[in-house]
Amino acid sequence: MSAELTPHQLRVLQMVSQGLTHAQIAAELYVTPKGLTAAVNRIHAKLGATNAPHAVLLACQAGILDGRPRRHGDHAGYEAHRRRGEDPSQCEPCRLGERAHRQAMRNRSNENQEAA
Repeated sequence: MSAELTPHQLRVLQMVSQGLTHAQIAAELYVTPKGLTAAVNRIHAKLGATNAPHAVLLACQAGILDGRPRRHGDHAGYEAHRRRGEDPSQCEPCRLGERAHRQAMRNRSNENQEAA
């Protein structure tokens, strides 16, 4: 990926991933069809995609588009660092958040075992 997506581009990509047509997206976002086409083309260029399904796939693989938050300090933020080829242990909030996530998963697993 050559650049980060703008909030508008991310919203467009989310709507594309939900199966909305360009006409539906343009109406929802109050943009012209020509403006939407330009935004979609910029998204494809930034992601290196050849079409909309490819853009959605690349965005999911990059951790941009999977519905999980991308805040530092949560598990999804930690995973986003990994997907970008970064060392998440260098990000203190993400390292601590990942530790808390793993502890919560162990607690949940222990509760499930006790209930069974």
